[in-house]
Amino acid sequence: MSVRRRRRSPFRRFIAPVATLAILAYFTFHAFNGQYGLHAQIVMAQKEVELRAQLDTLRATREDLERRIALLQDGNLNRDMVDEHARRQLNLARSDEMVIFID
Repeated sequence: MSVRRRRRSPFRRFIAPVATLAILAYFTFHAFNGQYGLHAQIVMAQKEVELRAQLDTLRATREDLERRIALLQDGNLNRDMVDEHARRQLNLARSDEMVIFID
């Protein structure tokens, strides 16, 4: 009785390392370029800086408007503010005044 042995392929020992490298390459690629990868974090940080600057501008505008509204409320009327508001609403000016429109 003879026993035949199958010859082992020389490529068989490379299957596990190649599969491991493929998996590592996949995860490394997505760590840098994925939705939450390093590149996306840099873009999000730049966007955060822009949005914080916009928020600061909006807060300053809001505080200015709140301060102006406080001057127009009952019991605390400022004559200059009432005069300015009325002239702006009615588009009136005196003959000796110069009007400069600022957007």
